[in-house]
Amino acid sequence: MNQVVIAWVILGASVISEVAGTVALRQSAGFTKIVPALLAGLFYVAAVWLMAIAMRHLEMGVTYAVWAASGTVITALFGMAIYNEQVSLQKILGILLVLIGVFVLGIENAQES
Repeated sequence: MNQVVIAWVILGASVISEVAGTVALRQSAGFTKIVPALLAGLFYVAAVWLMAIAMRHLEMGVTYAVWAASGTVITALFGMAIYNEQVSLQKILGILLVLIGVFVLGIENAQES
C-alpha cells in the first residue's frame, strides 16, 4: 500500500483518538472524575503522536487543517447526537462548510502525490 494512503489512514486514527479524548474530557466533569480524565490525556497524547507519524508523508499545513477540522465536525455531531446540544441551521451550515474545506484540501493533496 502507498505510504501516503497509510498516512491518511493514520491521520484518521488520530482524529478518532482526538474525538475520544474530547468525549472523555466531557465525561471527566472538569477533571473531577479520574478515569475519564486519565483517558482524555491518553487519547490526546495518542492523537498527537499519530498525527506526527502522518506528517512524515503529508504536508504539515494540510495534516493539521484536516485533523483539526475533522475533529471539530465529528465532535460537534457527537455533541448534538449524544449530549442533546442545540441543532440549528447555522450550525449545520458551518459543519458543511468545514467539510467542504477538508474535502478540497484532501483532493488537492491527493492530486499532488
